[in-house]
Amino acid sequence: MTLAKLADLTIHYGQRLAVDGLSLELAAGEITLLLGPNGAGKSTTLSAIAGVIMPSRGTITVAGQDLATAPRSARGKVGFADQPPQLYEFFTVEEHVGFVAAARGADPAVVMATLVDLGIDKIAKRPCRELSFGMRQRVGLAAALVGPVELVLLDETLNGLDPHAARAARATLRTRAERGAAVLMSTHLLGVAERMCDRILVMDKGKLVADRRGAELAALLAQGPSAVEDFYVSLIADEGPA
Repeated sequence: MTLAKLADLTIHYGQRLAVDGLSLELAAGEITLLLGPNGAGKSTTLSAIAGVIMPSRGTITVAGQDLATAPRSARGKVGFADQPPQLYEFFTVEEHVGFVAAARGADPAVVMATLVDLGIDKIAKRPCRELSFGMRQRVGLAAALVGPVELVLLDETLNGLDPHAARAARATLRTRAERGAAVLMSTHLLGVAERMCDRILVMDKGKLVADRRGAELAALLAQGPSAVEDFYVSLIADEGPA
């Protein structure tokens, strides 16, 4: 089942074309990895799907709701962890995630359950302003996942996590996908692909340049532990320092 659809998504920042006619569909139950160099348009695409920025052209639908004409219905289905995580600094971890859960109309019991899933229940009473970078990443992920979320958008959210935290995050995301959510995550950690993704998208200069899933993805991963890196490097030219 298609959970989100982008049609001719185009975004300009002044004279700069950040996203160039991007069209794709995201399926329920699927974890999709979005790869690309800095400036490829990954973060802009995620922000547009989350309703944070408006497209210059094109349409975005989430769970059948058009983001332009029914923004509240569409955005209510989306959990977004941006970069850096936007936390309420004087809230505790539990209060911050609880605030997000309440805004989504979720049962308060899901708050602590989400913190437990991600291994951060022990810091539930700590103020967000006291957290390390890795802990902030985990709290941002918890806020993205809490409540009745059908589309999860993660912008480099697994970066900075220690191995135990990364494993808990991967397991939690897989569980959510198995329950019917769609997950779209950008990352520079190419090794993540071998561990968790069902699909790989590669963007460059605002365009989608590769899409691998199913048998094509399985054949790619079967080539060995550096297969995704080799595949990525073959598509993206090294242009050196900006």
